[in-house]
Amino acid sequence: MNSIRYSLLLLLLPLVVSVHAQQKPALSWNDVSKWNFIRGNTYALSPNGQWLSWAKGPTEGDLQTVIRKVSDTTNFSYPIGANPSTVVYAKDSKYLAFKVSAKESEVKAAKKTMKPLYDQLVLLSLPGNQKVTFEKVKTFSFSGESSEWLAIQFTASESTSKDKDAAKGTDLLLYQLSTKKSYNLGNVAEYAFNKAGNILAYTIDANGQNGNGIFIRDMKTGLITSLENDKANYKSINWNENGDAFALLKSNKNEQYKEDVFTVIGINKIAGEQSNKVSYTGIGLKNFPKNMGISGNGTPYWSEDQSSLFFGINIQEKKADSTSKDKGKPQVKTDSLAKGKPEGKQKAKADAKPAAKADIEKPDMIIWNWQDKRLQSAQQTQEMRDKNYTFLSSYRIADQKFSQLADSNLKNVVVAPQNLYAIGYDNSSYELMGNLDGQNYTDIYLINLKTGTKKRIFEKFYTTGRGSLSFAPNGKWASFNKDGAFYSINLETLQQYNLTEKIKASFVDEQDDHNTIKPSTPNFGWSSDSKYALIKDNYDLWRISADGKNVTALSDNWKSKKQEVQSKFSIYPKDKGTDLSKDQYFTIFNSGTKKAGIAVLEAGKTSIRPLFMDDNAYGAFQKASDGNVFIYAKQNNEKSPEIYASTTTNLANPKQITKNTPDQEKYAWSTGVKLINYVSANGDSLQAALYLPANYQEGKSYPTITYIYERLTDELNFYSMPGFPGGGFNKSVYTSNGYAVLMPDIKYKLNDPGMSAVACVVPAVKAAIATGIVDEKRVAIHGHSWGGYQTSFLITQTNIFKAAAAGAPLTNMISMYSLIYWNSGGTNQAIFESSQGRLTPGYWDNWDAFARNSPVYHIKKVQTPLLLLHNDKDGAVDYTQGIEYYNGLRRLNKPVVMITYRGENHGIAKLPNRKDYAVRMMEYFDYMLKDKPAPEWWSKGVNRLDMEKHLEARAFEKAEEQ
Repeated sequence: MNSIRYSLLLLLLPLVVSVHAQQKPALSWNDVSKWNFIRGNTYALSPNGQWLSWAKGPTEGDLQTVIRKVSDTTNFSYPIGANPSTVVYAKDSKYLAFKVSAKESEVKAAKKTMKPLYDQLVLLSLPGNQKVTFEKVKTFSFSGESSEWLAIQFTASESTSKDKDAAKGTDLLLYQLSTKKSYNLGNVAEYAFNKAGNILAYTIDANGQNGNGIFIRDMKTGLITSLENDKANYKSINWNENGDAFALLKSNKNEQYKEDVFTVIGINKIAGEQSNKVSYTGIGLKNFPKNMGISGNGTPYWSEDQSSLFFGINIQEKKADSTSKDKGKPQVKTDSLAKGKPEGKQKAKADAKPAAKADIEKPDMIIWNWQDKRLQSAQQTQEMRDKNYTFLSSYRIADQKFSQLADSNLKNVVVAPQNLYAIGYDNSSYELMGNLDGQNYTDIYLINLKTGTKKRIFEKFYTTGRGSLSFAPNGKWASFNKDGAFYSINLETLQQYNLTEKIKASFVDEQDDHNTIKPSTPNFGWSSDSKYALIKDNYDLWRISADGKNVTALSDNWKSKKQEVQSKFSIYPKDKGTDLSKDQYFTIFNSGTKKAGIAVLEAGKTSIRPLFMDDNAYGAFQKASDGNVFIYAKQNNEKSPEIYASTTTNLANPKQITKNTPDQEKYAWSTGVKLINYVSANGDSLQAALYLPANYQEGKSYPTITYIYERLTDELNFYSMPGFPGGGFNKSVYTSNGYAVLMPDIKYKLNDPGMSAVACVVPAVKAAIATGIVDEKRVAIHGHSWGGYQTSFLITQTNIFKAAAAGAPLTNMISMYSLIYWNSGGTNQAIFESSQGRLTPGYWDNWDAFARNSPVYHIKKVQTPLLLLHNDKDGAVDYTQGIEYYNGLRRLNKPVVMITYRGENHGIAKLPNRKDYAVRMMEYFDYMLKDKPAPEWWSKGVNRLDMEKHLEARAFEKAEEQ
């Protein structure tokens, strides 16, 4: 019998060893620092589609650029330092260039020594992979479509004067790619190739302004032409789209004015010294506004027909002239005896010198007036924007006519394509009320750019959540949404047409539950021939003729299966509008299953055809500009975003090009996600995403973090890249460490945001518990900002959570309503009444709703331990909101700890603070839900005198672990 048992033990032993060998470790926060991944904003596809590049590397540390051939496995890797950079390809795809920054160790050392750091530039030839490196590079550019030249501008030497009036010009190297010959231009301030790449425009800014001016270089002959020389500075070179004209600004010192006086210059009909030049300064000329001048903050440009120049103007302040103060004043001699005062005293007063300006003691104050359209805090926050604001204007060359298009009321002016018309938005009559209640209106004007006449075409047009008019490429039509329907307007006749009246569908966004009037579904713009508007209802996309008479459904009643055309990919950057004679690609999405995919509207066809749709998320779709190569990103909860490539228009036989997150296989990972359907306490059918923990075993229940914000399930198949977020929570790290994560949708009722959260979240938790996956005794909740508010409120209404962590929460809706949103300087009133707050009108007329939805008014009912984050420079949710809740809970002797990172805003920005908060939050949840030892900062707190030692000890321990 013993021998049999021994034999069975021997048979089972390899199985036990194998199971233990397969058990992967959880991802720690130290592992996150070393996590290697592709930076998603660095993808670049060569014009011919044969090469794809990206930057990759650890969360902390130095990165690499990878250049991979799409058709095979050929690839090159190069170190690029601590900062991610994107590869730039020459138009012929034979060359590429990218910057290399300093290494992370050098950056840290430079912070201590204040030593300047410089970028390198690496130039590579393809496919030969020949490398040339340039040092101390400021900017670079290939020569447009010619692909013959690389321009490299170098940084100024360390000895260069830092004075604001010092010369800004540095060396510009012109490197000929085929011959490898170099040509140097000195003291170049700015440069720009035209579209063809055969002409380089540049400006000189030398010491003493010697030789300053505008120059062009013929890149074929090498001939340099000076178009203008002056003791002046030049900037903002701006070529037109065709590359046959450019505009720029010139500035001169002028003793009469405080700031430089600018001139707008237009160069066209380019033919060396015979090129045409137009200069316009404006000051002192007929019809030019007094006390105004050309602005140096805008970028001038030519009209499409090159008949006019467009530019900005702003206030031009004159210097005070002390010698002319008394000119023109009558000289009056006063008899001192007649005034009844001794002559000596009169003389003493007359001889007294006025106090120096620096000696005058002025009050330091702000006057807040109830009639201010913008709060003084908003004016202060936006002061630099206001000072730099430019009013769009034009100058027509033929008749030398100046037109000011924008003014102090009509500030926002948008020039339509073809430069026939412009649209101006004037909200001056409604600005004050809009800043109070968030319901924004504007008067809309049509400006005829030939005559300069302005005509109001809409009065009190509702703009909240709708944007502005969408122009057709011909500049003669525009579309807009009004009162739940879409319309077009012919800008020549001002005739309006209802575009959607024939369609039996709603064009009010059914997912938008803010306090806005009939929020609009998306406007996809116009067809490139300006014949059709492309308008989407909640599911289908429609092609509608400009006059609304002809309507075609481009998707076939997708509402019945909860499927929608989600967005259109812009893969033809040169196109104006959507060219229906070319294949057009769209993201498609099913709100019921959360499946997503890519669909195509084939050239000349009228039906969008899905190419694929599955349990992944798709994006980053591109087409090579000069080749039939398509790429797109694909991801899901378990697989990080990878790039796939296809050479067919139907995206058949895609090939994976990238290998992202190579270390993920070493760690335990989430084993999937379940979509839970449930009904809220308000009777709404909703969904929640339940992400499974690593090493999940069916029948076993797990500690669970409920993460909340608003609607989250549409991102069911999004990958959560391990990192240190500003809010502290990272889904992948938690699932790797054995937590389930629940993310429910929340649907709101007006005037009950907190109660709505309770009505949606609690049933979602119960539905998740019913799956058997969630341990009902070990459920926590976390949210940041609006999610932090709802977390703070939920624990006043339910004891279903064993622990809570709230980041930057609103806690008193009554006091919060009238506080300042310091990041913008505006008041929270508008946010409450038309946006996220969902409480209206003011609390004085709605006291019960404000109090009913305020955590502090239910604070005695809190039984859940709370970890609270609120930073002292929070510019979104005032710091006092966190203090008020913390002190209330503390007074009631309820378990609460508040963490404040000094100097941090609404989200944590500094990496050491982000790392610290992420670690502390998990320590807290591990203690509350996993019975791990309580961290001392929670169980005992940290004395102020011991804080430095506490922080040093944690930093030392972390360094030791790494």
